[in-house]
Amino acid sequence: MVENVHELRPKASDTEKITINLGYVDLGHVDLMVQEGFYSNRTDFIRTAIRNQLERHADVVRQSTARKSLDLGLRSYTREDLETARRAGEMLQINVLGLATIAQDVTPELARATIASVSVLGALHATPAVKAALADRTR
Repeated sequence: MVENVHELRPKASDTEKITINLGYVDLGHVDLMVQEGFYSNRTDFIRTAIRNQLERHADVVRQSTARKSLDLGLRSYTREDLETARRAGEMLQINVLGLATIAQDVTPELARATIASVSVLGALHATPAVKAALADRTR
């Protein structure tokens, strides 16, 4: 029975993995905070530190987001969205702070015909072929 189960759509992750390098003393401080029970693990400490810094600079982030006309959060571009833009003769300027997703069924040709530029602060999820087709338009 299990061999008949097929995943209809791969589950999208709501996080992106990053790697950081810390000095031994800083890492020791993090481990001490975890050991003392202030945080459940290193990741919890680092996420909390990042959120605290983002909150501390929230006004600057809001101003920059508005000035740069960035879509904030999750922004998905479907094949239908791009085909509508093509019919209207429009070229899209993708400017996202967060996660931008171009649907799996979007062809490289459709992407090039409808997307003038891509600027994503965060992550861009698209097929490798679409990313390659838009490489010269991505900042």
